[in-house]
Amino acid sequence: MSEFSVGESAFLLDGRPVRLLSGALHYFRVHEAQWGHRLATLRAMGLNCVETYVPWNLHQPRPGEVRDVRAVGRFLDAVREAGLWAIVRPGPYICAEWENGGLPAWLTGERGTRARTRDERYLGHVRDWFRQLLPEIVPRQLDRGGPVIMVQVENEYGSYGSDTGYLAELAGLLRAEGVTVPLFTSDGPEDHMLTGGSLPGVLATVNFGSHARDAFAALRRHRPEGPLMCMEFWCGWFDHWAGEQVARDPAEAAATLREILECGASVNLYMAHGGTSFGGWAGANRGGGLHEGPLEPDVTSYDYDAPVDEYGRPTEKFRRLREVLSAYHPGPLPDPPPRPAALAAPAGAVLTDWAPLDGVLEALGGAETVSPVPPSFEELGVTRGLVRYTVDVPGPRRPYPLTVRGLRDLAVVYVDGERAGVLTEEEPRLKEPVAGPARVELWVESLGRVNYGPRLGEAKGVTGGILHERQYLHGVRARGLDLDAFAGGVAAVPFGAPPGRGAPGLYRGTVTVRGAGDAVLEPAGLTRGFVWLNGFALGRYWSVGPQRTLYVPGPVLREGENEVWLLELDGGGPQRPAPRLLPV
Repeated sequence: MSEFSVGESAFLLDGRPVRLLSGALHYFRVHEAQWGHRLATLRAMGLNCVETYVPWNLHQPRPGEVRDVRAVGRFLDAVREAGLWAIVRPGPYICAEWENGGLPAWLTGERGTRARTRDERYLGHVRDWFRQLLPEIVPRQLDRGGPVIMVQVENEYGSYGSDTGYLAELAGLLRAEGVTVPLFTSDGPEDHMLTGGSLPGVLATVNFGSHARDAFAALRRHRPEGPLMCMEFWCGWFDHWAGEQVARDPAEAAATLREILECGASVNLYMAHGGTSFGGWAGANRGGGLHEGPLEPDVTSYDYDAPVDEYGRPTEKFRRLREVLSAYHPGPLPDPPPRPAALAAPAGAVLTDWAPLDGVLEALGGAETVSPVPPSFEELGVTRGLVRYTVDVPGPRRPYPLTVRGLRDLAVVYVDGERAGVLTEEEPRLKEPVAGPARVELWVESLGRVNYGPRLGEAKGVTGGILHERQYLHGVRARGLDLDAFAGGVAAVPFGAPPGRGAPGLYRGTVTVRGAGDAVLEPAGLTRGFVWLNGFALGRYWSVGPQRTLYVPGPVLREGENEVWLLELDGGGPQRPAPRLLPV
């Protein structure tokens, strides 16, 4: 068996210096049937290692319920078969532009728990989770014949806190559970981040997108010895709904990579292949320099302007980075694998059934609660999805402004069954006043939990109250619809014929394809919602852009008839929805 270790100035493999040329690829953002193709593409770029996070909330959506944690082991086996090493970043916090930074909503919503600290209730949950997860990692370490060469302690902790005792607890837990390969931390190249996020005796690495020499100089001020490594070289970036699509010049990215390697450092490209935040798991950020501003939800695509695009295709950036990396490869690089088959021809969906949101909620939603004030999503057990809040305005009374305090994130409001407007955090008051008596419904959607910064773990839904003029309205009825409810199918939903024009609700139909393969779904005639194909959750669509289509991995489709579900949350369009599949 081989041994990987941290030397005074270099990484060592069986005592010999080795440079890590790594790339980030998240197993949970790539269809499992396509792992092999994506890993072979990374190897063809000149990489010898792949890095992945592990999202706790994906695998433990509710306390005591662990889902397919073995996927981590299967991915690491695929890494070994591809001839690559693996760097694993198990969290418990991962950021990754992922819902709640990977932390379960039930955990951050638990009263009294202090996430990312030495709070004993929080650490107790972490211990329980790691004891489920680490058996997938420990037997696959390099010294046991597997590909895993390093494991991260937390993630960019210096950007959040300074409780180094917490980091020491995590490092001790990893060691106690059998992790023998080197541990590391990764932080921005700033003094407060490196002092808050690093740990004595544990390798410190830095994350940046430019100015490599300056970043490594900052690291050296804190760590005079040890290998230099950029654990996240941001060769692209992510996009927000209603924002501009981000792109980084390939030549400029290649020049920065060359600078990193000329410093004698190892590198991990973030992202080498971004993939897709399937299933509505995309996170969100808060704008502004202190990350306390308006919510900026992330799009479903995690293409990241990466060298291997969302569909697994090498780009111009791939070719530029490959040229740089080839100089550090002992021999000729392998050719990229052939592209996966694409859909042979466009195919339109035929939508035959529809149910209003009330009917969907009745069939698939949780139990209705009644409370003096609106409960949060966390109190209702909703992770990703929406909640209907219903409250009565007493009367008779004159028209007064209706305002929602502490709204997160977006509410479509109905007064006596008629649509009255859309409210947001920035615009929480209806334009038209409401007279009493009246029945008010607010359909509130979570657009993704914050994944970075001091607002991490904030509650979703109506977190303040519903005001009529300055008076709180009490006796709030609430019922949640979690996206996980669709995993069991929609047979219980009371479908009828679709309306003549666009309307909120669940649409069901089929799309018939010939020559199944990679495709994109164009949600024509739809405004905002979610799509499933053959039960596979593609993610959120939203007409505000910049993302206009949803990626459909070829393995999701089958020859002939395929079932499609569309949960439209806004509606109001002049025409019936007409989604279609297009070849990639």
